[in-house]
Parts: sequence; structure tokens; C-alpha cells
Amino acid sequence: MDDPSVALPGGADPAERTRVLRRAHTAFTRDGRVEDPVRAVIAKSWRRCARARVSPECTPRVELAEADLRSYRAQHPLARVMPVFRELVGAFAAHGSHLLAVCDARGSLLWVEGESATLRRAEGLGFVPGARWAETAMGTNAPGTAVAVGEPVQVFGAEHFSRRAHPWTCAAAPVRDPRTGRLLGAVDITGGDGLAHPHSLAFVQAVARAAEAQLALLDPVPPAAGDTLAALGRDEALLVGGGARVRLGRRHSEIMALLAHHPAGLSGEELAIALYEDESVSPVTLRAEMSRLRGLSGDRAPLSRPYRTAAPLEADFTVVTRHLAAGAVSAALHHYAGPLLPGSTAPGIVRLRRRIEDQARAAVIARADAGLLTDWVCAPWGADDAEAWRALAEALPPEERPAALARVRDLDGELGAGSALVRPGSTERSTAPSHAGATAGATAPPRRATYPQPARS
Repeated sequence: MDDPSVALPGGADPAERTRVLRRAHTAFTRDGRVEDPVRAVIAKSWRRCARARVSPECTPRVELAEADLRSYRAQHPLARVMPVFRELVGAFAAHGSHLLAVCDARGSLLWVEGESATLRRAEGLGFVPGARWAETAMGTNAPGTAVAVGEPVQVFGAEHFSRRAHPWTCAAAPVRDPRTGRLLGAVDITGGDGLAHPHSLAFVQAVARAAEAQLALLDPVPPAAGDTLAALGRDEALLVGGGARVRLGRRHSEIMALLAHHPAGLSGEELAIALYEDESVSPVTLRAEMSRLRGLSGDRAPLSRPYRTAAPLEADFTVVTRHLAAGAVSAALHHYAGPLLPGSTAPGIVRLRRRIEDQARAAVIARADAGLLTDWVCAPWGADDAEAWRALAEALPPEERPAALARVRDLDGELGAGSALVRPGSTERSTAPSHAGATAGATAPPRRATYPQPARS
């Protein structure tokens, strides 16, 4: 996403900014060449528009007639937070002759409200309720691009792919279901040069967060139907259910984590293979462990044939993977308390831990969000992650990069060019490619944090 502190493209002077951006837009639509000072988020969007064969002369199409639009809006989840949008944005929009717009996850405009003269101008543009402003339909624009990438976006003048939209500036932020992470749509502020300031993006992000908080209050998460298992960032998992909290030993933590990951159950052979590095371990050993676990768990003891949990078990790592699958990277990182059972060497846990961390790490790096990347590299598991530090340096404005680049150089110096990558919780080594588009001078492969392997109790 765009960092709110990024300098305006083409400088602070509106006339100069317009001239420079229009020249860059013409160069791209003529021969596909991206010129400075087009920002990375806009260049990527323009390329997506070109691949989708969007014309710079495109015009919006109204897909929802008035009767259908009224019915659709009334049932849409964002209808419940329109009072929040109007309260927070209404006065701001009226004062600056801006518009408040809300779109769904497909980029169709549901509400467009604001000062009457500005509304009339927007009608001439086709920026009206019922019109589809998805990036694939209207090219680069704040609401359409925000739902396309799932991140807040600000678009200045000729950064719009459609030439019809060049007189406008807009900032939009996606709104997600706080329970599931599902994208619901985006809230947008659209107007003239008065919005050409990074603070506009920060403002619309705050509005989106307020709406998500209101949705959480209106539809709180129900009590868990079954037990819960906390296994991230800790060697001994915590099993909670039936009014009791049980701290499990190392082996029992591994068993419950594997059963949570396989709700349909595992055969004795499958569970043994996932638990023991030594494949010659007798089945009697596993049965003895399960007997001890039943003694600790009481009514919540696992069942057998196949081995499975007695009641639905919600594990913290399944919450993380569900958010990642929905594209809710911020929510996933909020719940990610660290690697899964980091001291475990059980083969099934090592594979699952690696998969979860790789998915989370890849999502954070791909999102290129300075805030998320900072959270990652400041955590113990990301402190030595050179690729994440490199991505953070790229996401920061130039004046804030020196500390991140210094850390990259330190890690490169410690590892040396061509060093092998050490995966967390494993002695397996593999060569890792450097981050695409790495900052100049930071070319060594990434380094991943290693974790101690305490003796098994």
C-alpha cells in the first residue's frame, strides 16, 4: 500500500504535478513505458489495466438499476455502518466539496453522497450509485484499486487510468468483516486537489477501522462451541474448555495440535509418523501417550479409531491460516503469536510450522505495508529476516530507510554472499533467492531466524 508519508508525485505544486503525471500517463498508454515519478502502486495498477485491456477512454456502466440497487444496499453488510461513514466523513466532505462513496467487493458503487455541485460533476463522470468502478472496468481509481489489492490506496489526478477521471483525486480503504476477514467493500473520499495530501489516506484508513470496530460491536464473535488450543509461540500448548485450562506437556501439545489440524482424525500409524522422528517407535509408545493425555483431559480426551478430538477444537494457528486464506493479512498477523510449538522436532509439527510461517511471511512481504513489515521484523521470529528488512526499506519513504538498510547490511555481513537459509525449528538448509526488486546495495540472500531446540521432556 502507499505509505501515508510518501511525497506527492511530481512535487507539491498542483500544476506541475498534473503536467508530470499526464506526461507519464501518455507515455504508458502509448508504449507501455512507466516514467518517473509514477509510484509503484500506480505502475502495478496500470500494468494490470493494460493486461485487462482497459481503455484509457473507458466510461463507467451502471449495472444496478434503482430498484435493484435499493434492495441490494438494504441487504449489504456495509449498510449497517453507513451512519459511521456519514458521521466521520460527512462534515469533512461538505467542508471541502468532496464526496463520500462506498463500494462493494466487486467495485460497484453503492452510495455516493456529498455537496450538490460536486455530485452533479460526479454524475457527468459516471461516478454514481449502481455504476461499476472496478479496476478491470474503469482502470486505476481509489475504490476499485483498493478492493483489487485489499489495501488503502490514494490516486492523484492523472494517476487515474481513465482520462475522464484525471480532474479528480481520491483515497479509499477496504473494509473487512471483523469476524472472518472477508472483504466487504471500500470507503472512499473523492474530490479535487484539496485531497492531494497524504493525510487524506490516513483519514480514510481510520474511517475504515472505525467501521470494522462498529461491525464487531453489532455482530460480536459468539462463544466457541468447543475447546480452544493456544500453540503459537509456546512450547507447551494451553487447552481451554469446559471451564478448565490445562497446560499440556511437549508431546501432548504436539498430539493436540496435529488433531486440531486434522479434525477428521488420524489413524495410529499416521499420528505416529507425524510425531516420531524414529520410525521404529512401537505403537505401544503412542498408546501410552494417549492414555496419559486422556488422564489429563478428562471429558475432553481424544477419541480413538481414528484418533480425533472429542469436540470441535479451534486452534490459534487455524485462525491465522483462515485469515491468510481470506487475504486479511493484518488480522492474521494480529493473531500470530510466533512459530507453532517452536521447540518441537516432531515431523508433522515441523512441516506445519514451516507452512504457516512461510504463508504469513510471504503475505506480509507481498503486501509491502510498512506497518506490517515493521511488526514482523521487530518480532523475535523476524528480527534476522533479511528479506523482510529489505522489503521494509523499499516500503519506507527515502528519508526513513537508513536504519532498515543498515540492518540489511549487518545481516548480509553476518551471512556472507550465498549463505544457506536456515528454516525455523529445523536443521534443514536450502538456498533462498533474494527479494525481487531489492534495494540497491542489499543483494545477499535472506536470512531466517533460528530457534533453540530444547531437550524433549
